[in-house]
Parts: sequence; structure tokens; C-alpha cells
Amino acid sequence: MRLTRYTDLALRAVMRLAVLDGGELLTTKQISQSMNVPYAHMAKAIAHLQHLGVLEARRGRNGGLTLTEAGRGFRVGRLVRALEGDREAVTCEGEQPCPLSGACRLRRALREAQEAFYASLDHLTVDDLAGSPTGPVLLALGVRQA
Repeated sequence: MRLTRYTDLALRAVMRLAVLDGGELLTTKQISQSMNVPYAHMAKAIAHLQHLGVLEARRGRNGGLTLTEAGRGFRVGRLVRALEGDREAVTCEGEQPCPLSGACRLRRALREAQEAFYASLDHLTVDDLAGSPTGPVLLALGVRQA
């Protein structure tokens, strides 16, 4: 199973925000710079996370992003499902549909494997992802050395 780059960026963003103390905020620009990814890509992922209720954005001079309480407890499997959408592991339709689509056992087996992958992530929360040894590394991201 391979996750899209989009899901990877969104997970990195929530992990980065999960290590902040309650009063600290980061901007999308700061997160994209610390993760070394294009701002536009991160902004799209941030918008989706806001829509899911994982993040909260505060506008203005002292604004920024923070993880919501619901976001801290969000199950990683559920989050990945929401970010990835209902895509199947293999595409059987399209311009040249697979001739086996009506009698194929592979498609079902791959769908079950995909669900098992997501289910294996369901025991983790966003807060779990930011635990040690990851947390200290996340906190150091974006810190400039003098």
C-alpha cells in the first residue's frame, strides 16, 4: 500500500502541530518550510484538515494553526481514509477496462488488504505519532542554528 504525497504532507503537518504547547501557533508557511515542501501543496492539505475538524486556523497578526482537541485524538486510520478518499488499490475500469473485472478475485483481495492496512493504523492517534523519539525531532524542525 502506498499513500499519496498529499496524505504524507497532511500527516506531517498534524505531527508538527501535535508537539506544540497549547499557546503556540504555526503558520502554513512555517510548516511548509520546516517540512521542506511547496507552500501551495501544504496549504491544500491544511485546508482539508481544517474541513475535517483536525486543525483550527486563527486569522490576524497573531494568527496561525493549532490542533483541535478532536484532532489530537483523531485515529490515524480514520484520518488516512479521509485523506486518501475511497480509492481502490487497483483500477479495473476506465478507457480499457480489465477483461477480468466480472470474475476477478484479485480486486476483492486487494480491497481487503487495503482495509487491513487502514485498520492497523486505527489504534494510533495523532498524539501517538508525535511521541518520543519523533517529538523532539519535530520540535527542532525550523529552528535556525546561529
